Amino acid sequence: MIQFFFITPFILFIITKGKIRFLAKFEILLSLALHYGIFILVLPISILLYITRQQSWDTLLRITTEPITLYVYSFTFLTALLATIINSLFGLILAWVLVRYEFPGKKILDATVDLPFALPTSVGGLTLMTVFSDKGWLKPIFSLLGIRIVFGPLGVLIAMIFVSLPFVVRTIQPVLQNMEKEPEEAAQCLGASSWTTFWHILFPPLIPSLLTGTTLGFSRALGEYGSIVLIASNIPMKDLVISVLLFQKLEQYDYRGAAIIASFVLIISFGTLFSINKIQSWKENFNE
Repeated sequence: MIQFFFITPFILFIITKGKIRFLAKFEILLSLALHYGIFILVLPISILLYITRQQSWDTLLRITTEPITLYVYSFTFLTALLATIINSLFGLILAWVLVRYEFPGKKILDATVDLPFALPTSVGGLTLMTVFSDKGWLKPIFSLLGIRIVFGPLGVLIAMIFVSLPFVVRTIQPVLQNMEKEPEEAAQCLGASSWTTFWHILFPPLIPSLLTGTTLGFSRALGEYGSIVLIASNIPMKDLVISVLLFQKLEQYDYRGAAIIASFVLIISFGTLFSINKIQSWKENFNE
């Protein structure tokens, strides 16, 4: 099968002309796309799952049910979920403001949203430490409130919010920009309040993009490493996350344990993405 996709397009490209020549170009592109997807996505994931499948059930159960591992699972998933909920609210507000209002510094704020995409995560972690540490700029406020952020669970939460916010904003923003204003104006002419107009007219078309953005943000928060390793204490049973635990396993040359934990997270993440896609498909079919 692989030889067919690799050799056939080039044979057709050389020996055929006319309309079939266009088909050969399509097959070349198809072959390149399949090879790229196989070697970049399918092959690494398959090898990881294969290594895990070679382990005995006793080993899988022992590693995945260790007290530290169970705590890391629960802490990471709950923190990522909380960061996703916060970003779904404030990301929607931020996208709304960027689309619906004009104000000084709008372009700067719009460009700043993309910074977590381009910024190395270690730089992001260092920046967060500069702001939220005991010697940071906001020290007087947090000292007065008795809140400690750096080297604790709150630091992990802020780091996850920081890296995953752009996914929510950038998936909602184009939908808001392309949304027609006639239904909104008609609702206002009929006497609907601003809240009623938003909830019944504007919000339903935003649900698919909001689900997509929050899912991508959740996945990004779940796998964050660079900023968390700097802003958290990385102590088991306190603020240790999955990505840092995997790195610690590799430092200890525990490749089998790292592979099993990574496969477990991979299965859960894939199940989450699959569930969200199913919900979106169900909603689209229901609307039709």
